[in-house]
Amino acid sequence: MKLSGFAVLLFLPVLTQAQKPRARDLGIPFEGTPGRYNAITDVAGVEVGYSTIIEGEGKNILGKGPVRTGVTAILPRGKNNNPVFANWYTLNGNGEMTGTTWMTESGFLETPVMITNTNSVGVVRDAVLKWFVNNHWYKNENFWYTYPVVAETYDGFLNDIYGFHVKESNAFEALNTAASGTIREGNVGGGTGMMCLGFKGGTGSASRIVKIRDSTYTVGVLVQSNFGAKRNLTIAGVPVGKELKDTLNTIFKAPPASYRQEGDGSIIVVVATDAPLLPHQLKRIAARVPIGIGKVGGRGENGSGDIFIAFSTANPNAFQRDAFTRITELPNDQINPLFEATVQAVEEAIINAMVAAETLEGINGNKAYALPHQAVREILKKYNRLQQ
Repeated sequence: MKLSGFAVLLFLPVLTQAQKPRARDLGIPFEGTPGRYNAITDVAGVEVGYSTIIEGEGKNILGKGPVRTGVTAILPRGKNNNPVFANWYTLNGNGEMTGTTWMTESGFLETPVMITNTNSVGVVRDAVLKWFVNNHWYKNENFWYTYPVVAETYDGFLNDIYGFHVKESNAFEALNTAASGTIREGNVGGGTGMMCLGFKGGTGSASRIVKIRDSTYTVGVLVQSNFGAKRNLTIAGVPVGKELKDTLNTIFKAPPASYRQEGDGSIIVVVATDAPLLPHQLKRIAARVPIGIGKVGGRGENGSGDIFIAFSTANPNAFQRDAFTRITELPNDQINPLFEATVQAVEEAIINAMVAAETLEGINGNKAYALPHQAVREILKKYNRLQQ
């Protein structure tokens, strides 16, 4: 079988059975130098955990399913209560990220960053507070307050979103299983039921290593990708979406009628770095995220919630309740390599999410199709962009 001249015979580098292909495995070229894992966990101390819920099939029965959703947890310093400098930015605000008011006011991120579906922000937020109590997060402090950071994207095309299937236990699972090293991508955690640029989307990650004078720093990115129209999908500068737009319609069954408009959706981006940046500089880092999104075809559509957070794991003693402290700050005149690294890592993380994601059918036969790997390779080859 062919896709208008594109052979569907899979031709990929040999991978271990448990390892899914990533964008670079397909020969997709990217700028910049990735870290060991090419993931947000290349920033030392950062841990990521998931809870994935895939249950049932067929007609949507409210409260019973099918269920295609989950929770993602990102812990900046692992399971240690040691706040980090942070800030946030939004491209289009049709979405939610709790806790940002105090983050802007105080300059610190004091909690993990959680990502789930739109209707589960509340239960996940409350679960984080209970997890703090259960795990003595604040140790010997008798009085404390905190505002959990919980973000969302909408998975109601595939998931029984008004069935409220994310529970407290799912947030606990994501937090308790968080770990460093290699992380899963695609249909996992909060990204389970998400779509991106006309194909199946979800969770993706990437990183970059940069040198500034005599110091080496890491920028790591994690995305929950659920945005964009197929016609705008661009990979390595190639208009892949336009090349695939008509050919796939003859093979892939058109989705059922839905109120969902092309381009609706959202993207949450978490940027971590070990560079010594202060909150105002981290705002500048987060403000560069849209450039990476634009490179793959994002347009910040009216129906999209595009919300980004950036934090720095440097200055480990910065957060104090009583004592004065000294901190290190990177000069603004030296920050450009971190801007570039952010753009590069965001672009690759989104494509990694799409490459890892698998075709998934959800409620009422609604289906999100995986990005066709070999067809993408053939298109990149046509434009002389395939990296052998």
